[in-house]
Amino acid sequence: MRLLLATFAALLLASPAKAADLPPPTKPIEEVVDQLVDAALRLANVRPAPPADDATFLRRVTLDLCGRIPTAAEVSAYVAAGEPDKKVKLVDRLLASSAFVRHQANEFDVMLASRPGELRGYLRQAFADNRGWDRIFRELMLPSEDDPKTKGTTAFLRPRLNDLDRLTNEVSVLFFGVNVSCAQCHDHPRVEDWKQDHFFGMKAFLSRTFDAGGGIGEREVGLVKFKPNKGAEKQAKMMFLTGKQIEHVSYREPTGEERKKEQMRLEEFKRRKTAPPAPSFSARKQLVELALQAPERDFLARSAVNRVWHRHFGQGLVSPLDQMHSENPPSHPDLLAWLARDLIEHHYDLKRLTRGLMLSQAYARSSRWDGDAPPKPSLFAVARVRPLTPMQLAMSLRLATTDPQSFAANPKGDDLEKRLEGLENSAAGVASLFEQPRDDFQISVTEALLFSNSDRIQKDFLADGGDRLLGPLKQLKSPQEVVETAVRNVYCRSPRPEEVEVLTAFLRKRSDRPAEAARQMVWAMLTSSEFRFNH
Repeated sequence: MRLLLATFAALLLASPAKAADLPPPTKPIEEVVDQLVDAALRLANVRPAPPADDATFLRRVTLDLCGRIPTAAEVSAYVAAGEPDKKVKLVDRLLASSAFVRHQANEFDVMLASRPGELRGYLRQAFADNRGWDRIFRELMLPSEDDPKTKGTTAFLRPRLNDLDRLTNEVSVLFFGVNVSCAQCHDHPRVEDWKQDHFFGMKAFLSRTFDAGGGIGEREVGLVKFKPNKGAEKQAKMMFLTGKQIEHVSYREPTGEERKKEQMRLEEFKRRKTAPPAPSFSARKQLVELALQAPERDFLARSAVNRVWHRHFGQGLVSPLDQMHSENPPSHPDLLAWLARDLIEHHYDLKRLTRGLMLSQAYARSSRWDGDAPPKPSLFAVARVRPLTPMQLAMSLRLATTDPQSFAANPKGDDLEKRLEGLENSAAGVASLFEQPRDDFQISVTEALLFSNSDRIQKDFLADGGDRLLGPLKQLKSPQEVVETAVRNVYCRSPRPEEVEVLTAFLRKRSDRPAEAARQMVWAMLTSSEFRFNH
C-alpha cells in the first residue's frame, strides 16, 4: 500500500498541470515566463528590480551564451544602437555563433562527464547540429562508436560501470532530477515518493551493462536482488520513477553454461577490439524508451528545463536540482509545467528554450536591490549574482587584457569568431587553475594566492606587449584616458565619475612610474568582485 501511495505521489509530480490551467501553447516563451513570474510577485506584494542597463545586460547575456565578456567595441556598438529590437538581434546573433556551441559543450561536459573533457567532442557536434535533449539522452544511454555522429558517447557510461549503484543514481540525478541514493539502503526517511523499490527498479535497467574492453556490453539476462528494511530478500523489477514496470522473461540468473559461453564471446570481441552486439532484449534500451513516453517523459523534460533555468537565473524552479519530488514543490509550478510541455512539443530544443529565457524581462532585471531586505531568491524579483565558471573566467581574463584596438577594426563577423576561438584555446590551461563553482561558492584561498603571487598571472595578463591592454595604456598621455580605456575593456562599461576621480588620483601619485601604476590598477580591477561574477 505504501508503494502504491508513493507511486501515485510520483505520478502527480511528473504529470503536468491541466492544459486549461496553463497559458496557451502558442504564446512565446518569454511572455509566459514574465506572466507567471510577475503573477507570483504580485501575490507576494513584491515590486521587482528595474531592468539592467544596456552594458550590464550585454555582459550578462554574452557570458551566458558565449562564455566570455563582450569586447569594448561590442559594448560601444550595442549601447549606441537605437533599434527597438536590438535585444532580440543580439540574442539571435550570439545563439548563431560558434562560441555558443563551444560554451554549451563546455557547460554540459562539466555536468555530464565523469572526467572533464571526455564528452566535449561529442557535445560540440551535437549542439552544432542542434540535436534535441531527448536525442542526446538516447545517444548517451545507448552509445555507438561506429556512427561518426555519436563518436565519444561511451564516455558517459564507461567510467561509471565499475560502480553500478553510482551509475544508477547519477542517471537519475542528471536526466530526471531525482536523487534516489537515500533509498538504496532503506525507504527514503523524509520523502514518501522514493522507496527501495525505486532505487533497485532503476538499477535493474542498468545492472546488465558492463565494460567490454572494446566498447559497452550488455547481458541478455540478469537479476537484481536487495534486502528490504523488513522481510525476506526481494527481486527487483525494472521500474521507472513513476512506478511503471517492465515485465520480461529475462528476469533470471544466467546458467553456468551461459556464463561460460558469454565469457568466450567476450574474449573474442576483446581480441578483435570491437564492441559486442546489443542483446535481443536490452534492459537499458527499455529505460530509454520508457523515459521518452508519456507520462514518464515529464521527468526528463522538467529536469532539463530546471537545469537550464538554474544556469541562467542562478536558482532552479526546483532547488536543489536533484530534489524533484512532492515534498519539494517548484516555486512556480505552472511555469515549470508549461516550459516542460513546450520543450516536449518542440522536440526538446534547448536552444529555443534558452532564447525564450534570455528575452524575458525576468532574466533582464538588475542585480542591484535598493530596498531593505532583498526578496526571496525563488521569486526572481532581482537578478542573482553568479560566479563565473573556470572557462568563463579564464576567457574573460584573456579578453579583458587584450589590446582593444585588435577588435575595434572588425568588431563582428567570421574574423572575430576565429580570433575569439584562438583566445579561448589559449585560455584553457588557465581555466584548469580555477574551481568549478557551486551554489554556495566562495573565493578560495588558492585562487586569492594565485592572483597575488603567480608569475603566470603576471605573464599571461599583465604583460605590456603590443598585443596586450597594458601596451596601448602606456601610450596614452592623459590619466583619464587610461582610466576610461581600462574600465571599458575590463568592466565592459563606461567609468563612473567617482571612479574616474579616484583612479586618476591614483595614477597621478605614481606619475614617475606610469606603466607600473597602470598594471596595479588593472590587476585590482581583474581581482574585483565586479569582474569575478556575472551580475
